[in-house]
Amino acid sequence: MPYALLLPAALVLALVLGYPFARLVVLSMQKFGLKQQFGAPPDWVGAANYTTILQDTQFWHVLYRTVGFCFAAVVLTMVLGMLVALLTRRVGRVLRLALIVSLLLAWAMPPLSATVVWQWLFDTQYGLVNWLLTALGGDFHGHSWLTNPWSFFGVALIIVVWMGIPFVAFTLYAGLTQVPGEVLEAAQLDGANAWQRFRHVIMPFLRPVVLILTALSVLWDFRVFTQIYVLQKAGGISRDTNLLGVYAYRVAFGENKFDLGAAVAVVMVLITLGFTVFYLRQITRQEEL
Repeated sequence: MPYALLLPAALVLALVLGYPFARLVVLSMQKFGLKQQFGAPPDWVGAANYTTILQDTQFWHVLYRTVGFCFAAVVLTMVLGMLVALLTRRVGRVLRLALIVSLLLAWAMPPLSATVVWQWLFDTQYGLVNWLLTALGGDFHGHSWLTNPWSFFGVALIIVVWMGIPFVAFTLYAGLTQVPGEVLEAAQLDGANAWQRFRHVIMPFLRPVVLILTALSVLWDFRVFTQIYVLQKAGGISRDTNLLGVYAYRVAFGENKFDLGAAVAVVMVLITLGFTVFYLRQITRQEEL
């Protein structure tokens, strides 16, 4: 009976996600360029497209860059989200309401709109950040944050983390409400300081929530696209700031190499699925212990 209840959802997922992914895999095994766009039949090349991208040093640079950016974004999102959740629990009712409304507003903003707002803040001529840093004594008049890869990823990291904090903070705050107050009070009476109470009392209750949020954050940040693409269009350099999602798009639609772009996308999906299976197994093992 439970399998019968899951059958409609499984069929919908198979239709919505199964066919596009199967088409992507087929495309990655064909020679498909601009000629095929105008009706020329594609030739089967097997795994040649995968061999081409795996032998390309640019692909490996993009992959390492993507993993590094994802790691930094996940760590910052989880740490700051946890701090915001703890702050939300400790402040009074009015401040808590203001904090929750602020988080909701940040969360409700579409990624494209949020990226454009931050792009204006870091604008070379009229940006608030340059004006503020210059007013504080720095020489940032006309400074461009998007032409240097490190400062480019700094701006991108701020946007991605800023958009990820609300969901993490809300979920952790909901988890914090389930921590028994009498247990915290007993730990305090036994002499445990704030860090010891957090580590030995709060974290065991939150560990399943933290594990799931970390997995979701990795999946979201590994395939970030909008923020990077918009910042590149705003004046950033693309070759040294491509992440895997943008790289696949530029190879396919910028260079008209749809076959290689599809191969990059399939590799990206396989990495994501591999991480998901590994992480779910770790979560399952911890629940069994």
